[in-house]
Amino acid sequence: MPELVQLMIPPFVACMVFVAMLGYLGVHIIARGVIFVDLALAQMAALGSTTALLLGMDAGSRAGYVFAFGFATLGALVFALTRSTSGKPRVPHEAIIGIVYVVASAATLLVADKAPHGAETIKEALAGTILWVTWPQILKLAVAYAVVGAFHWALRRRFFTLSMEEERAVNEGWRVRWWDFLFYFSFGVAITLAVPIAGVLLVFTLLVVPAATAFLFTRRVRLLIALSWASAAVAAAAGLAVSFRYDLPTGPVIVCAFGTLLLAAGLVRLSIRAGAAEQS
Repeated sequence: MPELVQLMIPPFVACMVFVAMLGYLGVHIIARGVIFVDLALAQMAALGSTTALLLGMDAGSRAGYVFAFGFATLGALVFALTRSTSGKPRVPHEAIIGIVYVVASAATLLVADKAPHGAETIKEALAGTILWVTWPQILKLAVAYAVVGAFHWALRRRFFTLSMEEERAVNEGWRVRWWDFLFYFSFGVAITLAVPIAGVLLVFTLLVVPAATAFLFTRRVRLLIALSWASAAVAAAAGLAVSFRYDLPTGPVIVCAFGTLLLAAGLVRLSIRAGAAEQS
C-alpha cells in the first residue's frame, strides 16, 4: 500500500496543477458558451507537434513545443477574429470552432501518416501519459501556469467582463477581438502544456466538467472557482484510486470519475429544486 500511495502522488499533484489553471479557465469557457474551443485548440497543438515530427524534430523538444504553440496561436487568432460583436452572426461561433477541430484532426492524420512514430504520437495526444509524470515536469508546469495565472489576474476584470457581460464591453467600445485574442492565446498556452501529459480527453474533462458542476449551484465568480477546484480534487483522487486498484488506464478512468461526479451533482441539484418546490 505505501508503494501504491507513492505512485499515486505525482499524478495527483499534476492533476491539481491542471485543475488550478483549467478549472479557472473552464468558468470562462462555460460562461462564453464555447465549450469545444478546448478540443479545437488542443487539436491545433497536436497538429503542430506532429508537424514537428514530420520535419525530424522530437515532439517533446523545445522546437516541438514551438510548433505546438505556433499552431495553437493560429487557432486563437481564428477564434478571436471570427467572434461576432453585433447581434446574431450568420455562422455561429461554435460552428467555426467545430470546423477548426475537424480540419485540424484531418490534417493531423495526414501528417502523422508520413511522420515517424506518428500513430504513437496521436495515441499519446488522446490518452496522455499522466501516470508516468515526473516531479521536474510538474515543477515546470507549475511555473508556467503561475505565469499564465498572473497574466489572467492582471487582466481579470477585462476577461470576466467579456465572459460574463459581453454586451457591456461592446457598448463601452472595447476592442473585443483584441482582448479575445489575448484570452485565447493564454488559453492555448495552458492547453498546449497540458495535452502531452494529460491528453486531449482528460484536458477537456478538467476544463469543462468541474466548471459545469459549479454552475449547477452558483453564478458567483469566486464560489464558481472554489467549487470547480474542490469537485475536481475529489474526482481526480477517486479516479486515480480506482485506476491503481483495478489496473485500468489512468486518464480514461479519471474522465469517467468526473462524469460520475457531474451526474451526482445533477441529482443533488434536482433534489434541492424538488425540496424548494415542496416548501413553496
